Parts: sequence; C-alpha cells; structure tokens
Amino acid sequence: MPQYIPVDPQSLLSSVLTPEDLKKLKPEQLYDFCKELREYIISTVSVNGGHFGASLGVVELTTALHYVYNTPHDQLVWDVGHQAYGHKILTGRREAFHTNRVYKGVSGFPKRSESEYDTFGVGHSSTSISAAVGMAIANEYQKGDKKVVAVIGDGALTGGMAFEALNHGGWEKANVLVVLNDNNMSIDPNVGSLKEYLTDISTSHTYNKLRDEIWKMLGKVEKISPGARAAVAKIEKAVMSASRPGSLFEALGFRYFGPVDGHDVNHLVRLFEDLKDIPGPKLLHCITVKGKGYELAEKDQTKWHAPGLFDKVTGEIKKSSGGPKPPKYQDVFGWSIIELAKENPRIMGVTPAMPSGCSLKYMIAEMPDRAYDVGIAEQHAVTFSAGLATQGLVPFCNIYSTFMQRAYDQVIHDVALQKLPVVFCLDRGGFAGADGATHHGAYDMAYFRCIPNMVISAPMNEQELRNLMYSASVHEGPYSIRYPRGEGVMLEWRTPFELIPAGQGRRVSDGEEVAILTIGHPGNFAQEAIGKLSEEDIFPAHYDMRFVKPLDGDLLHEVFSRFSKVITVEDGCVMGGFGSAVVEWMADHGYSSQVLRLGIPDRFVDHGEQTELWAECGFDAAGIADRVRELVGVKAKA
Repeated sequence: MPQYIPVDPQSLLSSVLTPEDLKKLKPEQLYDFCKELREYIISTVSVNGGHFGASLGVVELTTALHYVYNTPHDQLVWDVGHQAYGHKILTGRREAFHTNRVYKGVSGFPKRSESEYDTFGVGHSSTSISAAVGMAIANEYQKGDKKVVAVIGDGALTGGMAFEALNHGGWEKANVLVVLNDNNMSIDPNVGSLKEYLTDISTSHTYNKLRDEIWKMLGKVEKISPGARAAVAKIEKAVMSASRPGSLFEALGFRYFGPVDGHDVNHLVRLFEDLKDIPGPKLLHCITVKGKGYELAEKDQTKWHAPGLFDKVTGEIKKSSGGPKPPKYQDVFGWSIIELAKENPRIMGVTPAMPSGCSLKYMIAEMPDRAYDVGIAEQHAVTFSAGLATQGLVPFCNIYSTFMQRAYDQVIHDVALQKLPVVFCLDRGGFAGADGATHHGAYDMAYFRCIPNMVISAPMNEQELRNLMYSASVHEGPYSIRYPRGEGVMLEWRTPFELIPAGQGRRVSDGEEVAILTIGHPGNFAQEAIGKLSEEDIFPAHYDMRFVKPLDGDLLHEVFSRFSKVITVEDGCVMGGFGSAVVEWMADHGYSSQVLRLGIPDRFVDHGEQTELWAECGFDAAGIADRVRELVGVKAKA
C-alpha cells in the first residue's frame, strides 16, 4: 500500500494546495518553499517509488512558473512528464500524491482527464513545443489572452519533432515561451552535436570574453570620427551575431534568452514576469542539475532517474528479499547480443537514448565501435539501421514497443519495402506497469502484422529470446522480437544458441477439449493455469506459437482438427493482434472452432503493477483458468 507522507503544519508547503495559494507567498519566501517542496518529493518517492531526479531538478522552475503565470488559464505544457511531480503537488494533488503511479491512483505523467492544470497529456518525448504552438495559434485565432509555455529538456530537444515545432512556431511568430531545461541528461547522458552546442553555451567563456574585448576596442576609438565608430559597431554586431549563444534558435525565429541559473527561483520569477509581456516566440535557456538537492542523485543521475524504494538518509536502494531470481529480459538481450556479436562481426547495436533501459549499455561499453545511442530519435534510429543493413551489416535496433510507434513509416518504407535485415528488439512489449497507458506496448503485433516481409516473434522465456535473436541474425529480411518489462522465468538461462525456423511453434503440453494458444511470456501464465486445472481433472492442451507472422500452419491444422474450443492469449491488443491472426487463419482454412481471445481490450488501460493489469484484463493464470472452466462447463471450486 502507498504510504502517505504528512506535511509539517508549520511549513510554507502546508499552506499551498493550488497556485493561487502559492501567489500569496512573498518573493523572499520562495527559497524556503522550494526547499520544502524538494524535501517532500524526496520523502514521498523514497517510500513509494517513481521518477526521482528529473522532478528535483525543476523545483525552482515549477515554482516560478506557477507563481508568475495564471495557471490553468495560462497553458503550461510539460514534455515527457518525468519532471512534473512538483507541478502535481502544487495543483491540488498533494494529498493524493502518495498514490502516484499506484493502481487506481495519480498518474505518473500529466493527464488531461486528471486535472485542468494538465493542459496536454504526455509520456512520449519531444511533443511539448508542437502542442504549445498549436495552443498559441488557437488562442490568437480566438482572440484570447492566454500565455503559453512549453518546458522541454535538452534530451527531448534531440527529437526531430521538437525542431519541426521550432521551425513552424518561429515562422508563424507564435506567442509562445519555450523553457529549455538543460541538465545534459535524458535518462542516460545525452549524446550528439546538439548536446555539444548547448554545453558550449553553458560552459564556455569565449562569448563573454569576446564581447568584453570588443567593447574595450570600441572604447579606444571613442576619439575617432563617428563614421569609424559606426563601422566598428557594425563589425561588433556581425561578430557577436555569429558567435553569441542561441544563434541556432534565433535562426529558427525564436528570441533567445540565457543561459540562466535554473535554481535561482527569485531571478526566474523576475525573468518570467518580463518574458510574459514580450510577444512572439521566445526561448529561455535554463541550466539545471538533475537530482538537485539530493547528493547521490546529483552524482549518479542515471541510477537515480527512477531508483525504486530507498532510504532517504543513507541512500541505500532497497532490494526485494528472497533467493536468486531470473534475470530481466532486457539484460538477457544485453548480454546475448554481445555473445552473438563476438561470433558474427556483422552484428551492430542501435538504441534511441535507452542504453540503460534496454541494456545495450553493456555492448556500448565493451564494443563502442559497434553499438550506438542515437539520442531520442526513433525515426532516425530505424533508418540509420536500414543504412547499416544496406552495407551488409545486421543491426539490432532496440526500441521500446510504445516508442516504436513513432517510427512506423520508417519501418515500412525504409526497411520492409527494401527487405533489409534489420532486427527490431521491442522491449516492454505488453503492459509496462506504473508508467501507464502512454508506455504500454499494446500495439506492436497488430501494427507489424500488416507489413509485408516482416517476421513477428515473441519468446516465452529467456532461452527462446536467445534463440530468436540468433535466428534473426541469420534471417534475410526484417524481423521483430518483442518481450516484456521485468524478469523472465529461468535461473539457468545461458543456453547454447539454436536456430528456430521462422514460423515454427511448439506444443508445450497435450490435452483434451480445449487448446490454449499463447504468444510470448503469457505462455507461462497458461502453464500455471494448467497446473491449477489439473487438480480439477481438467486438462487443456498448450501451444507456444512463438510467431504471429508467419503462423505455424502445421500446428494450427493440428489444433483446429482436434479441438472445437480454442483460447488465444497475448499481452497485446486483441484488436488485430495474435488472436485475430489465428481467427483469420481458421476462417481462411475452413475451420469453425469456438475461439475466445484474451488480451488487452479495446480501450486505454491505466497504470498499475503488471500483475494487477494482467488480472484486470483477464489473461493472468487465474483469468485463463476461469475461461477454460467456462468453455468446458465447470464452475471454479469454492
């Protein structure tokens, strides 16, 4: 159960439930208020879990924005939402904040249905500027007086969509303020030329030194004619225009301000007071520290992005008790790709800004010339991989299932159409857990099914993941392997690689009356259900299909010629997914068994632990057992 953290009744924070309450504080009180807000986030997340470092880094920004702007009338748009905890606490959700990311509790991300202060639902990166520009244009069209602010991190700014929005917003002269929260991090350290550009702005003294030297030179020519002074002034303007920070943003039509200290709350308040009255597109560059105010989080920002439960005094991250546990699927991928790459020099690794999340970090560390973090740029990751493949290489492009949606056209046009051997390893396939609807990998099997040349597979355990990775590495054409967030089921998982022909499933256990067909990890739920049902003298058969495309026709002929009742199980959408593929195959081949499809229903499912969501949607072990009982006409034992 989530643990409620009371607020000290003598604190400034205790008097602030909404931005209107915040505005009652005097400017000189804001420093202490930010200290209390930061401590409250630390205290709550330490015992309940959640994203940590990002929200600590924007406490002053959050406070200053709500102090100056008239939210929710003025529109404040957060990018991704990892940094929005302070925002939630200040906008009427402090008393419920302990339920953050808990089943039926407060969402971990801004969510329009949750609060009028959440002006735009977020979860995927780089969307805030586009949304803010749309809001600003709508406000102008409707002759409104709303101010619009987008808060975007330097990591999210590596996404191409952010530049598309800057380009359009500058051209339209949209009345929008973009606050660039620059901490040199996304989840992992940022990569790429933009990072270097922003770092140069924030750390180099060249600009200020050059400006001082030019002014000294101008002083020396004061006694020269006005024409000479004017000529020198023109030179100064040209040199400073070329060298000053923010010239990239100004080239896109945004007035650039900064860089400024993102932790000086009173200075930020004064800046926002000035900026809100300046019309047109503006960008304020704020330098912040991810994890600010918690020393360990400042020092190891990747580890403390979302550390789980921890002792806030000692910093010890709490580990679950018990004996040895199977590894996470992502780690099996991370270690297995290194094994494969040592055997096959053509194998490369690619990830869009998730080396820790997908465990490609191991390959990046051991084989830095063969593994690439391309930044938050899924579209580029796919077409970059396609480019590698044209030169005879075999790229393993590892993208979370939910983020794969962002590069769908590139998969079709740049990979599948050209039948290039790109291996898509889709992490977090199925329910992602506490991150909720924006992060569930519900749709990949459905949206990949209709793409010609695509192989779609999912392992039931770690051994199958390794074998599918090996099989994909020798396949001529695009190949996807999807696997879930979290642990597998095998302690002894490092087995020799074996080839699995594309489209070859397996019968796990024979039975009678009902056949259960599974894809991926839910096969383990089916095995658990079969164990329970055997105690009731009910013995369904179980087939681990392994592939959604191509389907194993031989196995399906066996199933539909023997069983009049069939259940399909998938941790994916039932609309167009694995079960739909089976039903289509059945119809195409003239069979007419009763088929019950279990999986993610045709609705967006909110956040919660994976076990809670599997149960809610009825395809955990208990749900499968109940459906089998229904089909055979037996009630569950009391």
